[in-house]
Amino acid sequence: MKLAWMGQYRDVVDALIHYCNIYAAAYKLEKMEYKGVCYSYAQIQVLEYVLESEDKGQNMSAIAAHLGITRSNFSKIVNRLVAKGLLEKSYLSGSRKEMKLRVNAFGRELYQDYSQEILRWHFAPMFRELDRIAPENYAAIHDALYAAMGGSSYLREAEAREEKSKG
Repeated sequence: MKLAWMGQYRDVVDALIHYCNIYAAAYKLEKMEYKGVCYSYAQIQVLEYVLESEDKGQNMSAIAAHLGITRSNFSKIVNRLVAKGLLEKSYLSGSRKEMKLRVNAFGRELYQDYSQEILRWHFAPMFRELDRIAPENYAAIHDALYAAMGGSSYLREAEAREEKSKG
């Protein structure tokens, strides 16, 4: 049966589904290693965003929302990164809930190594393909992906389940 509802976008949707399924299968697996420390894509994404947003002063809930993961999952990842000696957390003055996250020197070193490798074998091929598209169209790709995610209630429902299980 031909799936006509996707129309001219079928090839794009097919590629996106394929990419998401492969990524989902590897997301939590600690298959990458640097100087004896194994880590996952989930962990490196948190490390990456903390590095990128050091000057924003965001709390952990805001970072989790930006990454599209639940607060409890984010906390688990942060605790794993702290235990691995890659990330440091400290309480903001006067608060036992608000924490400040900082990537330490070893975490920065690991991230530098990771970024060179992931660029070489993963993103460089994608960037070469994107070079075929005019840069003024990148925003449309970004907006299309976020529009697709906007229809998903996964994160809201997962957060509601977490809140319900606490109460």
